[in-house]
Amino acid sequence: MYSCLSRGLRTKGRLCPGYASSQSPPWNVDPCTPSTHRRPERCLHSRISAGNLWQSLAHLLSGRAKQQPVAACLMSTSVRRRRLPSAFPVLDEALQPIHNDVFEANLRNSQACQQRYIEYMEKVKKGGGENAVKRHTQRNKKMLVTDRLRMLFDDGYYFELSPFAGMGLPYGDIPSAGCLTGIGKINGLWCVFIANDATVSGGTAYPITVKKQLRAQDVAIQNRLPCVYLVDSGGAFLPLQSEIFPDKNQGGRTFYNEAIMSAMKIPQTVMVHRIGTIFLGGPPLVKAATGEEVSPENLGGATLHAEVSGCVDHFASVEKEAYETTRNMISTLNFELPEEDGEGVEEPRHSVEELMGLAPQDYDHSLDVKLILSRLTDGSKFQEFKARYGTTLVTGFARISGHQVGIVASNGALTHNASLKGSHFVQLCDQRDIPLIFLQNTVPMPELTLSQTQAETNTNRLKAQGSMMSAVACASVPKITIVIGGCHGAESYAMVLGDCLKIIKQQEYQLSKEKLRTPLLRM
Repeated sequence: MYSCLSRGLRTKGRLCPGYASSQSPPWNVDPCTPSTHRRPERCLHSRISAGNLWQSLAHLLSGRAKQQPVAACLMSTSVRRRRLPSAFPVLDEALQPIHNDVFEANLRNSQACQQRYIEYMEKVKKGGGENAVKRHTQRNKKMLVTDRLRMLFDDGYYFELSPFAGMGLPYGDIPSAGCLTGIGKINGLWCVFIANDATVSGGTAYPITVKKQLRAQDVAIQNRLPCVYLVDSGGAFLPLQSEIFPDKNQGGRTFYNEAIMSAMKIPQTVMVHRIGTIFLGGPPLVKAATGEEVSPENLGGATLHAEVSGCVDHFASVEKEAYETTRNMISTLNFELPEEDGEGVEEPRHSVEELMGLAPQDYDHSLDVKLILSRLTDGSKFQEFKARYGTTLVTGFARISGHQVGIVASNGALTHNASLKGSHFVQLCDQRDIPLIFLQNTVPMPELTLSQTQAETNTNRLKAQGSMMSAVACASVPKITIVIGGCHGAESYAMVLGDCLKIIKQQEYQLSKEKLRTPLLRM
């Protein structure tokens, strides 16, 4: 199901065109064929199924580049691989009376943090504030960025990434880092979007804005997803320009990535008449430099660039027309949509609402991780791997929204045997092209070495943990880490090392003069 895109497999000295990076530009590769690909049936250019999405995990799993240009591969896609049936055992992990005290403490902590989360989200959704919103909509006659995205995506739905970026910075709060990024479907095709929020300092780019945009571009390149830009920006925030432009992974990298994606056949731009403009220096700068007075439309408006410079490919009179044109452009990319999976997705047999009480507020309030698994996997089914060996690490196979995954979950300290078990399981999933889900809750403090025997034990444990780190780092399947408790010390490296995507991160909140720690499992 997942292929050479995330792997970058070398086949007879050539890279499969599904793989693209700054080190290996996609235009230097040959089309893959059954004779040149190690696993042609798993190439991303062939059709794969897409299940229904009901959690953030499913969004991330389904976004691993299922749609590919037909011309990019010479393989036939007329035959769809049939998924093997599974009859995994059901986890009968009902809450017991002995769990009540810990469950209630965790639940109160999670509810407090959820309330804080909601407050932050409300603050972020206000953008630049009430006055900035009025100026944007009434004086400038523009749509809000959220309204633009609803018009662009199917059913007005999109999955936003990094909404809290830009909060609590030394130079102040920059809601959503001044731009929204995420993933959504346009005419059935998954696309990454980067959209400026002009209510935040006129859409100017701060250092955190550049970082967020580069992250979204990386997601698009790694997963070979079309990237749509809704540009409404005043350019760089000049007081901080020294932190925006000079380095390799700063402002200039954005344009480098655009060139990479253009070579991956994702071009075109849309501008709106009397709203969209393109110029290096606006009318005030021109007047200050030359004394000439010129209007924004004459200096770099849509008419100029559509009729004279040719910088844009499509002209739109109003914003609504621009988004309709963008949707039509996506349809011309000649991408093949995945087939919908006809098989139904089972809901967990236990209430997912109980996850709020299973997210530990600290390591001492941790319950058996199988209680979480039984509320996360389809039908609460889980095929455990090496159940009696290294029991402080739970490993096994399950399905989440129809996608088969390998799960590596902390259930205590990462001991010598647990590390060897984790290393074996990660390598097994890598060989079978099964994505990995890590549920991490590591020990807060390392053990003290009190004797030579204990020192030898710790040395052996660290060697085994190093073996697991190597296995995780070398695994080329998608890896997603969910921090369900603590993230401490060397043990955490084995659970997050490599090209991982942390979708939930533990944070500390100060609430009622009490430090509360929790992950946000269901947001």
